[in-house]
Amino acid sequence: MSTKRRITVLDDGELSIVRFVDKKIVDPAVIEALGEELNSLVLVDKRSTLLLNFEGVEFMSSAALNKLISLNSKVKAAQGRLKLCNLRAEIKEVFTLTRLDRVFDIRKTEADAVAAFKL
Repeated sequence: MSTKRRITVLDDGELSIVRFVDKKIVDPAVIEALGEELNSLVLVDKRSTLLLNFEGVEFMSSAALNKLISLNSKVKAAQGRLKLCNLRAEIKEVFTLTRLDRVFDIRKTEADAVAAFKL
């Protein structure tokens, strides 16, 4: 596995549970590094079943959303699955307003999301 600075990754069999280091994902350099680390999970580490746990993330910019959209495309191209969980109400609202809640599988808790992978 490659070294990660913006995320932590817990591998649970085929599933990689990703947690974010930063509470606010707004700085362009941080977002770029985050995007590279997320993409490397799929392209370098060959992990295509990902759960992004947003617990602790208080805010993220629209540029960060673009990185998630790009990641979703890479996961689909690898015939994998991507789920999100523990989004704060404010962040979930942005997904709803931009209709990204229709693109991403968003679950309330990590346990809900892990269970959904087993369906």
